[in-house]
Amino acid sequence: MKQLTSLIFAGLIGGLFALGGSILFAPQNDVQLVNNDNPAKFTNFNTARISSTPTDFTKAAEIGMPAVVHITARQTEPGNQPAGFDRNIDELFKEFMNPFGSPTPRQGTGSGVIIDGSGYIVTNNHVVEFADDLEVTLADKRKFKAELVGTDVNTDIAVIKINSNELPALKYGNSERAKVGEWVLAVGNPFDLTSTVTAGIISAKGRNIDILGGGAAIESFIQTDAVVNPGNSGGALINLDGDLIGINTAIKTRTGSYAGYSFAVPSTIVEKVVKDLIEFGSSQRGFLGINIADLDNDTANELGINITEGVYVVSLVNDGSAIKAGLLPGDVITSVNGNPVKSSPELQEQVGTLRPGDTVLLSVNRRGKLKEINVRLKQLN
Repeated sequence: MKQLTSLIFAGLIGGLFALGGSILFAPQNDVQLVNNDNPAKFTNFNTARISSTPTDFTKAAEIGMPAVVHITARQTEPGNQPAGFDRNIDELFKEFMNPFGSPTPRQGTGSGVIIDGSGYIVTNNHVVEFADDLEVTLADKRKFKAELVGTDVNTDIAVIKINSNELPALKYGNSERAKVGEWVLAVGNPFDLTSTVTAGIISAKGRNIDILGGGAAIESFIQTDAVVNPGNSGGALINLDGDLIGINTAIKTRTGSYAGYSFAVPSTIVEKVVKDLIEFGSSQRGFLGINIADLDNDTANELGINITEGVYVVSLVNDGSAIKAGLLPGDVITSVNGNPVKSSPELQEQVGTLRPGDTVLLSVNRRGKLKEINVRLKQLN
């Protein structure tokens, strides 16, 4: 018994020495737990990790949901498909399209966003372009007849108006400042399920998916993985502050339903087009007068330049703005008004926010030499 007691005592003494040694000789981690005046700091991330992932989207949802409306679009008189309605049905939300083109009245539903308390609502052109009767249902279930203010097929944006005041409206956010990886919410009415909110991240910016027909179309979509389905068209893409950073427009799918990615028109374009449609009834576009392509490694080698991102000027339009300002075929545009452009969609987005008569400052790489050229934009003839 005496021997057992000695062993236990020795074990206790050894444990105390080991504990003391671990405290005295262990490396010092920069982890401080202090009072409320100087909150705890975790600087050794091998020891402590803080997740930056938000777990609560309620603030943004509470702001966004009241300002997103349900739109019922009806064609009361039989007619054929509207002009320009030949886009890819697998990629664009054609929830209203009669695939056989038969001359029968059609009806469909979509979403819209109140952008002014006096009743102005932005939506997609493809939501309303065939309709002669529009009905809007607010989040509080009130219904209104709406009139068409104007449409722009080149950005797939339309504005309608209802006769009401003091409506909840969303504030425009700056889509140019939105970052890949940032959390966003999509608010809309998929499959007639009103006031639906889904969350995801921005997975790409400046995305061209070739659904608006090329030519003068502007495709510089925000790509997200927030779930968006038919009926979400014209709805809001908002950041976590509840600001409008895009209008949900398209999905990439072979089934007609969500398959992983959705696409929204950036708010910088939306805001400009909406102002034009309200003021003039049509979009006022300024054009550079150039035919362009993305710069690639092979073209850069041919030009003898050491960059691989930018917009390559393939050719110039006769009597256009660019040729008068002194641009040349083979020039590579790297920024617009100090804002870097790495691809054709980014250039289109920057110029698409401007009007005829505006002057832009282009930074150009001309076979290795840097130039700055002012170009006064013209209206497309």
